[in-house]
Amino acid sequence: MRKRLLLAPLLLALPAMAPAWGQDLPVTAVTLSNAGLAQIERAGRLAPGAALSFRVPVEDVDDVLKSLLVRDPAGRVEGVRLPAQDLVAEAFRGLPLKPEDFANRATLLRALRGQAVEAAGASGRLVDAEEVQAPNAAPALRLTLVTEQGLRSLALPDGDGIRFADPALAARLRRAAEALAAASTADSRVVEIRLAGATAPREVSLGYVAAAPLWKPSWRLVVPASTGEARLQGWAVVENRSGADWDQVRLALVSGNPAAFHQALYAPIRVARPELPVRVAEGVSVRADTGATPPPPPMPAPAMAAMPMPAPAPAARALGGAAPEQAVRFADSIAAVPAALPASAAGRVAFALPNPVTVRSGETANLPFLDAALPAERVWWVQDLSARNPLSALRLRNTSGHTLPDGLATLYGAEGPEAGAFLGDAEIRAVAPGETRLIGFARDRDLRLSAASASGERPVGAEFRRGVVVLRVVLRQESALALDPGGAEAGRGARMIVDLPRRPGFWPRFPVAAEGDFGLRHEVVLDGGPQTLRFAWEQENRRELPVWDAGLGDPLLLRWRDIDVEQSLRRLPGGPATLENLRATLERLPAEAPGRDRLAALADRLAELRGLLDAARTAIRGYRSAEAALARARSAAEDRTGAEREEARRRLNAASVAAERAGAAADSAWDGWARAAQEMLARME
Repeated sequence: MRKRLLLAPLLLALPAMAPAWGQDLPVTAVTLSNAGLAQIERAGRLAPGAALSFRVPVEDVDDVLKSLLVRDPAGRVEGVRLPAQDLVAEAFRGLPLKPEDFANRATLLRALRGQAVEAAGASGRLVDAEEVQAPNAAPALRLTLVTEQGLRSLALPDGDGIRFADPALAARLRRAAEALAAASTADSRVVEIRLAGATAPREVSLGYVAAAPLWKPSWRLVVPASTGEARLQGWAVVENRSGADWDQVRLALVSGNPAAFHQALYAPIRVARPELPVRVAEGVSVRADTGATPPPPPMPAPAMAAMPMPAPAPAARALGGAAPEQAVRFADSIAAVPAALPASAAGRVAFALPNPVTVRSGETANLPFLDAALPAERVWWVQDLSARNPLSALRLRNTSGHTLPDGLATLYGAEGPEAGAFLGDAEIRAVAPGETRLIGFARDRDLRLSAASASGERPVGAEFRRGVVVLRVVLRQESALALDPGGAEAGRGARMIVDLPRRPGFWPRFPVAAEGDFGLRHEVVLDGGPQTLRFAWEQENRRELPVWDAGLGDPLLLRWRDIDVEQSLRRLPGGPATLENLRATLERLPAEAPGRDRLAALADRLAELRGLLDAARTAIRGYRSAEAALARARSAAEDRTGAEREEARRRLNAASVAAERAGAAADSAWDGWARAAQEMLARME
């Protein structure tokens, strides 16, 4: 027999502590966004003084509190109420019992030991409670009370009540029981909206925005064999996780990118405060004296270790197909779907389904929302020059008048051997009205590709500064793509699209049809046979060729005795390498290039300077030899006596004269070279 505990009339007579249930408005419209949001609208007719209520999942309560909007032509909102987030913990806070004590009446009463109660005409404080079953008797509840006369034991049959003397305790027990009942659906909460001011029934509605699974578009694309119209059908996978059935609701699918945030409005938030410690007297710390220790022995100086140096468009192959005569029948036999009513705004497009939709809570539905014919062209598409084969692709233009959202497309052939055959899957990124997209769906292994690359440079002009030739040089990088269609006539008239990465600082020297995230796009119509496509990038740089080292100063002030001429040859006009570099540049410089004539004249002048420099070097070497002979003669004159001494002095005088003449010849030759170098530098300015 089921045991029941009837609380005393004092408890039963208390007003209910839970909010009164309001009228539940059904869901009438849902707008799903690809931002992971759902705008839910509820509407209905409301009587005067009635409240509204609806149940939402716990995870949506924050969004409801953030976005709830009530529309009432006659009433005003007095407030919104809903149970606490942890309603059981709040209801039991301060009570002398726990939720598990509600298992049966005996455990509940034992948890309330010491409370003042009245039962069966007796009053006292509760000591114990237990279920008893006498032979051949109905079950009863035995209470033990402490009364003014002492302990008293009562056996209460089913149906007798117990009155709690403390009305506040009775009310809190009722609230705890209601919280336990509500906790049985702990994953949702009932939101109540209290309205006032209306004197007659009226139509009211409310709406809010909450998190929802993304609606996921997918496309069915029936493509022509070459150029024509493609049949595009859009389907949307929608999931009802709102906690309420959608029964004949107006459904709209929105594609946009709104800013959306979540804020914890439902959860209680306590602000942390810094804790100020209690001030106490500071402790006294003294280190004990342990006495002096002997001084440490001296350590040898560490050896210095060497630091290590750092080391320097033909048709794609289908999986299957029908006979050619079935092509038109297949394309026309595709079942039409009801088209949604698109509505576009800045950065947003919504597809409103034309017919009401029914989706039960927890169900997933796949609903059509678009059926359109769009102009399309079959092409070959090369995204990577290193690929061995191009992609079979479709170039699709959006003439529907509204944006097509991102989605996965399944492609089927429309005619010929491809009719009805699966061609491949492809990703379609958002397509604005009037835009085109390339949709790659397979790799064509009949057309073979081979790529190569090279780089080089060429001079295109010369400019001059004092002592420096500034060459204008064009750097050229080139990639070549060889195509072998596998047959002399295969691919004739077909279009190939090649995407190439940008090269910073370089200008493309080939026609660019478009630019985007893909880089540079080039288009070409193939002639049907093997051919090679070439793509070149160029960059103009400036390169300096010094013919005089400015660090040496003015040539007329430079003396050969002050420098090591042989060690400084590359720094001097007419020295090695400079003339050879200019002549090599002249051979590669076009005849019409700016500055070419001046560069040729400069090369001729450098050739003359080389002759003058070589003559000066020869004279300087002669002087060095004369100086060496003079030193030997001087040493001999110092070591001789008598007649030999006189001969040695004669030879010394002759060596001195020869050295003086050699020095004068070296000076003259050097001055000739210096004046010519000065004149050359003046002409370069």
